[in-house]
Amino acid sequence: MKEKERGSFKGSIGFVLAAAGSAVGLGNIWRFPYLAARDGGGLFLVVYLVLALTFGFTMLTAEVAIGRKTKKSPLSAYRQLKKSWGWIGFLSCLVPFLIMPYYCAIGGWVLKYFIVFLTGQGPVAAQDGFFGGFITGQMEPVIYMLIFLASCCVVVYVGVDKGIERSAKILMPILFLMVVGIAIFSLTVKSTGTDGKLVTGLDGLKVYMIPSLKGVGLKDFFYIVIDALTQLFYSLSIAMGIMIAYGSYVPDEANLAKSINQIEFFDTMVAFLAGVMIIPAVYVFMGPDGMSKGPSLMFVSLPKIFLAMGPAGNVIGTVFFAMVLFAAITSAVSILEAVVSSFIDELKLERKSATVLETVIAGIIGVVVCLGYNLLYFEVKFPNGTSGQILDVMDYVSNYILMPIVSIATCILIGWALKPKTVVEEVTKNGEKFGRQRLFEIMIRYIAPALTVIILMMSLGIL
Repeated sequence: MKEKERGSFKGSIGFVLAAAGSAVGLGNIWRFPYLAARDGGGLFLVVYLVLALTFGFTMLTAEVAIGRKTKKSPLSAYRQLKKSWGWIGFLSCLVPFLIMPYYCAIGGWVLKYFIVFLTGQGPVAAQDGFFGGFITGQMEPVIYMLIFLASCCVVVYVGVDKGIERSAKILMPILFLMVVGIAIFSLTVKSTGTDGKLVTGLDGLKVYMIPSLKGVGLKDFFYIVIDALTQLFYSLSIAMGIMIAYGSYVPDEANLAKSINQIEFFDTMVAFLAGVMIIPAVYVFMGPDGMSKGPSLMFVSLPKIFLAMGPAGNVIGTVFFAMVLFAAITSAVSILEAVVSSFIDELKLERKSATVLETVIAGIIGVVVCLGYNLLYFEVKFPNGTSGQILDVMDYVSNYILMPIVSIATCILIGWALKPKTVVEEVTKNGEKFGRQRLFEIMIRYIAPALTVIILMMSLGIL
């Protein structure tokens, strides 16, 4: 299919912002801060940065290069590279297909909280049981999920340059300014504890920034490495087919190496600032124990913190959830696009028809996900020791099983079956320098697949 029919980014800036928008999502906003707080603060930051510059760089480069080289969606790209390896494309397309419905359900939760704070009802959201009462409702979560899904549909429906690229150019600068603003404010908060001691945001920043090796043995360090590694999948949208889809829209004359470096920088910066936004404020108002709340941090703990801030809390809460909403939309758009691009290539559908089809499917499954907290509630235990219901089942299958398999298979295909030169030649096709070429070759053949195998074995309960 011709490029003009599939669509393309008009320039590298649009691609970088769209790809960064995909990378900067809910995983960066709530998952990164709580992992950093749990895993020794600065120690986690150092490990994450090293892995981002090695493992993350390698997988991101491979996927973007595959996309631009083949000019195909994830479902078709692998088959074009090597026909017998087309099954990787199916799995990489299945990942965003599974993620989209439950991501929209969570996006609906964010939309709900944004509206609550926008209408001055922030203190209500801080009450015990508010979040549980909302998600166990039968109609309200479904309505918010469908509104969120519809907004993503509109962006993808319009097209690559007029929809995805244009929205990224508007939303990403606003998102970045919001993140910086809230981070600065978080450093200024202070509170007097029950012991009469004044605690400030800077005290929380020290906990976040300064590496702590207290009580960290070899086994603990290993788990910190794995936490940072799994976070990279979330942060950089690796093994979801997204970067292959976006790569397929990148013009041949664009400097891939430079663009990938910019995506790395933007994603890592926002992930770091997300920690600065959240950890100091949580530390001030809830102490060290408050930072271990995990997934409930954003919807349960933070509203209580905004309430403790007084009159300014409602305003800060509104800006915060607006920022999270923007981040969720830019990521959800990329997830939707990964599936839509595959429908366009494989089913020979027009963009508008493919977008409507996937939106309807995601909407139906999304309703089931929402009902998983009430009418369809059940619990199942996973091999890695965790448990959950419908949303968690879809998350476990997509993030803990399929994504590692796609990553391992991609490493074997590029590192051994086709050789790293397949990607190297694409990155340097216009005479550009590939500064970390040797690192890429070593990582894609040996280290990246080994690390991902460990993640898969842990997910399956083998380790």
